[in-house]
Amino acid sequence: MPARRFDGRRVRAVRRAAELVQCQVAQAVGVRDTAVASWETGHSAPPPEKLPALARALGAELDELFPRDGLPDLADLRADAGYAQRDTKAITKTKSTGAVANAERGRRRLADALVQPLAAAYGVSVEALLTAQERSFGHELPEPPSRPAAEPAAEPAAEPATESAAEPTTGPAAGQEPRTIAEKIAGLLRLSKPDARPTHAELAARGNERFGQPVLSERLVAELHSGAVTEAPPEALKALALALDAPELFFSSHDREVDRIVSGIRLVKDGFTGMAARGRDGGVPAELMDYISEMFQEIRRTELPDPPPPSDRP
Repeated sequence: MPARRFDGRRVRAVRRAAELVQCQVAQAVGVRDTAVASWETGHSAPPPEKLPALARALGAELDELFPRDGLPDLADLRADAGYAQRDTKAITKTKSTGAVANAERGRRRLADALVQPLAAAYGVSVEALLTAQERSFGHELPEPPSRPAAEPAAEPAAEPATESAAEPTTGPAAGQEPRTIAEKIAGLLRLSKPDARPTHAELAARGNERFGQPVLSERLVAELHSGAVTEAPPEALKALALALDAPELFFSSHDREVDRIVSGIRLVKDGFTGMAARGRDGGVPAELMDYISEMFQEIRRTELPDPPPPSDRP
């Protein structure tokens, strides 16, 4: 497999340039301080699935800090999504990692039922996942045409250009409401760069912290993301929305306008986060802040229709 190139000396240089100490990096990656020290001195290398979190902790792009020669195979997709092989049991709802391990080693291809949950968890399309699987079997294939992650290959229903341009990158065609929880999670996660996507464990921890109660588990988030579980208690969905920087109504609303607005705000937020991570001199340009302020003032002046009266029906 075309493993990513790891250079401990470069990691140390990037860490120092970011004015971080080893314990800060270790805490962000979820390892001991001694592990980071060992990586930087070249005595050991991190597991492939730790590289996305390490790049994220250093404020660097995964492909720039840890480049790869060639195209990814199945194990590479898993590692780039931040999952160890043991994590695939929760994603696929199987009792062992045998099916995924055999596919990654080029021994036996994945069962059809496992393909879409893995594609959704890895943040890639079904075609991309199947193509990577073929590389695990020694077939050097080019990347397939870009499609939304974890969606069937069938062409979507035609929609007006003004609508499709603003559509989220996941979900059924118009008229097929409501969208599923899995589609909404995948849609928000794909707004983040691959190396910045939180793991299921990170989402659970973040949601519980922001909600103030332990209502999420890594397994529940993984099962909701894969579509293996399609419903959850309201408090769990509220915590999950908070973890994904979305309003609490995100998972209860079936209005695609809500999805578009939330996605747009997330993109703006991630843009500011990226500027901060790069240490941009002078902060956010004043012209940009003025523009955003004007847009919000215009929104506040927009007259919205009164909400409908509550229904008398039970």
